[in-house]
Amino acid sequence: EAGAEGTFRIALSTMSALRRSLRAGFAAAKRVTAVNAVGAAGPARAILAGSLRTQTLSPLAQLAKPGMGFHSSAFAAAAVQPPHGGELVNLMVPDAEKAKVAASANRTLELSDRNACDVELLATGGFSPLRGFMDEATYTHCVKEMRLPGSNLLFGMPIVLDTDCEETAVGDKVLLKYQGKDVAVVTVESKWKPDKPLEAKMCYGTSSIEHPGVSMISMERRKYYIGGKVEGLNVPTRPFPCPTPAEVRDMLPEGKDVVAFQCRNPIHRAHYELFTRALHADNVGEGAVALVHPTMGPTQDDDISGLVRYHTYETLAAEVNNPQIRWAYLPYSMHMAGPREAIQHMIIRKNYGCTHFIIGRDMAGSKSSIDGEDFYGAYDAQDLAKANAAELGMQTVPSLNVVYTDEEGYVTADVAEKKGLSVKKLSGTKFRKMLRGGEDIPEWFAFKSVVKVLREHQ
Repeated sequence: EAGAEGTFRIALSTMSALRRSLRAGFAAAKRVTAVNAVGAAGPARAILAGSLRTQTLSPLAQLAKPGMGFHSSAFAAAAVQPPHGGELVNLMVPDAEKAKVAASANRTLELSDRNACDVELLATGGFSPLRGFMDEATYTHCVKEMRLPGSNLLFGMPIVLDTDCEETAVGDKVLLKYQGKDVAVVTVESKWKPDKPLEAKMCYGTSSIEHPGVSMISMERRKYYIGGKVEGLNVPTRPFPCPTPAEVRDMLPEGKDVVAFQCRNPIHRAHYELFTRALHADNVGEGAVALVHPTMGPTQDDDISGLVRYHTYETLAAEVNNPQIRWAYLPYSMHMAGPREAIQHMIIRKNYGCTHFIIGRDMAGSKSSIDGEDFYGAYDAQDLAKANAAELGMQTVPSLNVVYTDEEGYVTADVAEKKGLSVKKLSGTKFRKMLRGGEDIPEWFAFKSVVKVLREHQ
């Protein structure tokens, strides 16, 4: 038994070392790619999830040479940020026609929580320019190229509907229901058995089910994918509001930069410092606002539920009452796909009217469920986002590394080091343990109001 255990530990160590080596090579290659993509005119060689392919840059990307220091006016001079593809899609059927559309369906499919998020974003334009679930050709092109066929528009992740129904066929109209409510009808234009290992490798950078996203597509998603036009009937009923892209756009100041902050956790002091300081970044214009736009669909199993987080956000919004901050909630299901999901988030926030996107270290990253090793390098998502920002008509705002010090409160880590300040630290694991144990949480780390809500919902 001791020998077997030793052999297992050696094997696990070898696996971890191999993953670190592959990840380092992947990150280095993409950092070179990011520099080339921003600095070179004409075709650039882009490495995406381990695949080498040619990517033609837009004229603006070709002009975006290092050191030019693009200001927000380069992208946001227009009064309104144009949606991805130029048109904000709205697939919702007029009330007078809903009963007729629902009655036209010859099959019914109950949606999962993840599916329901995708249907809502399709119907309301969050996934513009898509007008339905991807067919096989569009899916395959998106998986391999991170683009839509024909238009060649960037698109980070495939949007698909899964089913186990053997009888569903091309031409069927499927009534999509969520928690007993009719939400849409999809006309089946394509049905296929997907190559899930290829999807995993290209979109997540790995085919290992140690990755939560790979585990999801291989074990949660069903045998077939179906694609086709979607007609929206009703948005899913949720215990919190999720404003549509059009409604969020109406909340935003005209002609001003809008800096999106994506999160899937309660907001603590450091987060607040991060997105309020982002409004003063060199590439953000005067009068800018921050859109705090948390993802409220399924995330990871150990994350705090969307409903509890909603209560923390609403409580904090009322407490800070900051006119430079807008709050809205996104019905999106996280894939933890790292670099490609960063692109997806930027596209979605563009559709919601944002001009800038805060992107942190290891955004949408994930760890192995076995040995805890990271699947992506710390800056992989930032590199891919920067390389494609000009083409997307968005700007990235790097997430500042802010720390709390006894002497000066919150400052950036480089300032703390330069001045020799005393930095205080509290890990997320320690915070959760203190929260469960009823211990006092230091106010420099978390807002009292947020801690109160979290304790009330334990």
